[in-house]
Amino acid sequence: MKLLLPWLCVLGLLIGLGALYSANQKQAADLAKLSQDSQELQQLRAAAEEAKKTPAESDELTRLRKENEDLLRLRNEVRQLRGEKQQLSKQVESAQAQAQNAQAQVQNAQAQVQAQAQRLAAQSTAVTGSALTQAATCINNLRQIDGAKQQWALENKKAAEDVPAAGDIAPYLRGNAVPACPAGGVYTLNAAGAEATCSIPGHVLPK
Repeated sequence: MKLLLPWLCVLGLLIGLGALYSANQKQAADLAKLSQDSQELQQLRAAAEEAKKTPAESDELTRLRKENEDLLRLRNEVRQLRGEKQQLSKQVESAQAQAQNAQAQVQNAQAQVQAQAQRLAAQSTAVTGSALTQAATCINNLRQIDGAKQQWALENKKAAEDVPAAGDIAPYLRGNAVPACPAGGVYTLNAAGAEATCSIPGHVLPK
């Protein structure tokens, strides 16, 4: 009995140690499971928090994207407006240049018209002066012819109805010849009692 008692004690101790070890193992397993459950719970909480934040972040991203698109659209519109402004500026410059050219052409045309008018006025004045001079010369010739006719009739005792020839009155004229009309008219001597005439209108002896 004395020999079995120590073995019984040892056996009881071993059994107690085994039970204690088994209890420790079970406790460790429970702790591990609790730890795993705690981690999963934390993960679920984090996921829930992320899920709560995601819509707000998504809305913010959507807003930022929309603002970015609006900004790009505005930049394109500004670029187009600048291009249109440059085109309009070029068109305005071209129109101004054309207007200046047209004004210069009008001024040149006006200057040419004025110069032509001055030339025509000068020519008209010259023609008028020349015509007046020719008429005066022709009228003076008619006076000389009438004077020569009177001398011819007086010296030759001719009647007023007698018509002299050019050779008859030539000796009574300067150069012994009947003068010619400077305008190319043709003289008609007529009778001694009538005035000589010229075929050019206006070349008439004053009454």
